[in-house]
Amino acid sequence: MIRSLTLAALLASSALPVFAADKVLDVVAPFEIKGADPITSGNILLKMDVAETLVDAQADGTLIPGLATDWTVSEDGLTWTFTLREGVTFHDGSAMDAAAIAAALNWSRDNGGLLAKTPITEITGEGQAVIMTLSAPFAMLPAMLVEYRSAIIAPSSIEDGKVTKVIATGPYRITEFSPPTKMLVEAYEGYWGKTAAIAKAAYHGVSRAETRALMAESGDADITLSLDPASFTRLKGAQGLNVESTAIPRVLMLKVNGETFDIDTRKALSLAIDRAGIAKAVLRYDTGATQMFPPGMAEWHDDTLSPLTFDPKAAKVALADAGWTANAEGVLERDGKAMEIEILTYPDRPELPLVAAVLEQAFAAVGAKPVINSTNFSEIPAKHNDGTLSTALFARNFALIPNPVGTLLQDYAPGGDWGAMGWTNEDFTAKVKAMAAGTAPEGTRKDLVATLQAELPVLPIAWYQLNMAVSDGVNGVVVDPFERTLGLAGVTWAEK
Repeated sequence: MIRSLTLAALLASSALPVFAADKVLDVVAPFEIKGADPITSGNILLKMDVAETLVDAQADGTLIPGLATDWTVSEDGLTWTFTLREGVTFHDGSAMDAAAIAAALNWSRDNGGLLAKTPITEITGEGQAVIMTLSAPFAMLPAMLVEYRSAIIAPSSIEDGKVTKVIATGPYRITEFSPPTKMLVEAYEGYWGKTAAIAKAAYHGVSRAETRALMAESGDADITLSLDPASFTRLKGAQGLNVESTAIPRVLMLKVNGETFDIDTRKALSLAIDRAGIAKAVLRYDTGATQMFPPGMAEWHDDTLSPLTFDPKAAKVALADAGWTANAEGVLERDGKAMEIEILTYPDRPELPLVAAVLEQAFAAVGAKPVINSTNFSEIPAKHNDGTLSTALFARNFALIPNPVGTLLQDYAPGGDWGAMGWTNEDFTAKVKAMAAGTAPEGTRKDLVATLQAELPVLPIAWYQLNMAVSDGVNGVVVDPFERTLGLAGVTWAEK
């Protein structure tokens, strides 16, 4: 909802998008709409309450019914049965039945969804029951179904082997779909639950942090996500805004090619990173990461671990011990090859290029030859897969599902686009898979955390806070640590 038109001149002279007028709930975030497929845009479809998943989750990670009302597993752990909610229709009016659910989940499993990481061998539908057959027990299966790539779409969404439109089941249906920056939705009158309180809403992908902050301040955005630290501090005193921050299980990390940088080199580079300085100067946080998982993930944060520290002198000694020596130009080399470090990152998160600049200086200070490549985030998995990635700086969410085992399974057991590269640890992989199956003995979690700290397949740098601004013209916005939902359907206009 636009509260004021006094910025007309500014809008005309800047890159700010011009939105529709009153009674539209405007959501502004840095994330581009990549297309209609939940595989690429499911996170946005969930936030906008367009799509839903079989299983949902509360803010504390507790699993709750979604499109499935309950689920059971056979005694041998190889057959899961999900009972579907009655009376649900897709946005085109067609009935949501087990066959449609099976088709959606099979699409996800076959096209890069998280379900491809599970031991599912078959997904079928019988009446109102979806049956998943596994080759091995997998206790985490319901949690995996919470993830956005498992969002349910109608069979009519898929034409000629690709998802061409979003026909889902949520309280909002799409009326205009204009990737990469815009999506308009309206309340779906046939929704199985409570009808959305606000009839129309809009999603706007705005990459520039300064623009998002200005839109929040001017009233052109009702909900603004991912405020950069400077804007967050400035907007705390802005009239008409409620600025909120909460700890989330998202970690700023440097992915390192383990084939290029062995364990001793990775440990040395870690010593060169001033995590506390980055946290305070760039992110405006109180502390940097001392290990992979933040204190808020109490079951995974281990206070007994020796913390990651900053010691550039020790870093130089460690690099020398690892066989790196300075050449005539003062650049470290080993076996005739210079230590050239490309720091690949992306500007969608405005803090990343700033952190990359700090890392560039830190690595140069210990003798490396670093260069920053700030580009599209899709270059990270692309370069991982073609083997050309040196390092990559990004933020990784360990709550893509309500249990970090799912992300560990995807990223480190043995590796993945957004996790380890050139690093394998068979014991680690076996233990992650045992946790996923529900057969891991006591102490396995502690062992996994210790291995990540000891071998540093990636270098943790900082633990994130979710910073957002909400107009005082709306009530009921949900601050979700899993970043799945805004509670959009329950948001109401504030009484004036």
